[in-house]
Amino acid sequence: MKIINCIAALRSALDAERSTGKRVGLVPTMGALHAGHLSLVDRCVKENDVCVASVFVNPTQFNDKRDLETYPRTLEQDCALLEKAGCGYVFAPSNEEMYPEPDTRVFDLGAVATVMEGAFRPGHFNGVAQIVSKLFMIVEPDRAYFGEKDFQQIAVIRSMTRLLKLPVEIVPCPIVREADGLALSSRNVRLTPEQRRIAPVISRTLKESRIFAASGTVEETKAWVTKTLNEHPPLRVEYFEIVDATSLQPIRSWDETAGAVGCAAVFCGDVRLIDNVKY
Repeated sequence: MKIINCIAALRSALDAERSTGKRVGLVPTMGALHAGHLSLVDRCVKENDVCVASVFVNPTQFNDKRDLETYPRTLEQDCALLEKAGCGYVFAPSNEEMYPEPDTRVFDLGAVATVMEGAFRPGHFNGVAQIVSKLFMIVEPDRAYFGEKDFQQIAVIRSMTRLLKLPVEIVPCPIVREADGLALSSRNVRLTPEQRRIAPVISRTLKESRIFAASGTVEETKAWVTKTLNEHPPLRVEYFEIVDATSLQPIRSWDETAGAVGCAAVFCGDVRLIDNVKY
C-alpha cells in the first residue's frame, strides 16, 4: 500500500494503473476508521482492480467549529487498518494541498440538500460537494463507495455528480452496527460510558417504529419516535423526518411513496448521532 499526500503524485500513480486497463474504486473518508468504513473498502477491493481510500477531515463541511476541532484524527492507525483490508493507495493530503485557495463554488444541489441535515447544518452539503467533487476529479474513479448511515449525503452526492456530469458510479453500502444496534460512527468514541449505554436506544426505537407504523399514520409515527427518544436522557431529538427515499422530501401519508425512510439526528449529550430506518 502506498501513502500519498500530493495530488500530482496520486494522479501520476493512478494514470499508470489505468494505462494497463485497471479500474479504480474510491472510498472517501474523514479517517477515525471503524468496521463500517472497512466494509466499504472490502467491497471496493472486490469490485475494482485498484482501491483508493482518502483520509481527510474536510473543514468546509463543518458548520460547528468545535465539531471540527474535536473530530478524531488517527492517521497511523487508519493506514494500518487500510493496508490489512487490501487497500492499494491512501490519499492523505493537507488542508493546503486540497485548498491552496478558498473554494468559493456554490452548488445548486436541489431539494435533496435543503431538508433535514441541509436545514440544521447550513453549508454542510455545499462543503461535502466541494470536497467530493475535488476527490472525484483527482482520482477519476469508476466507482465510489458511501455508507447508508449518511443516507441524505448519498442523494446529495448523486445530485452533485449529475450536475458536474462526472462519470462515477455511486455505490451505497449497508449500515454496519455494533452488536447492540448502535450505528458505527467515528463520533461514537466521544461518548462517555453512560452515554454509550443509552445510545443504542436510537436504533432500537427506529426499528420498533416499523411495527408502530403498520397501524399508525406518518405523523403518529414521527411523534412516537420523537417522544420515545426524548424520554431517555441524555438523548435529545434534533429532528426525525419520514421522507421519500428518492426525493428526500417529507411525506404525509404512507401511500405517497413506494419507499419511505425515517431519518433521525439525535444528540447524546453533546455528541450528535444520525441513523435511519427503511419502512
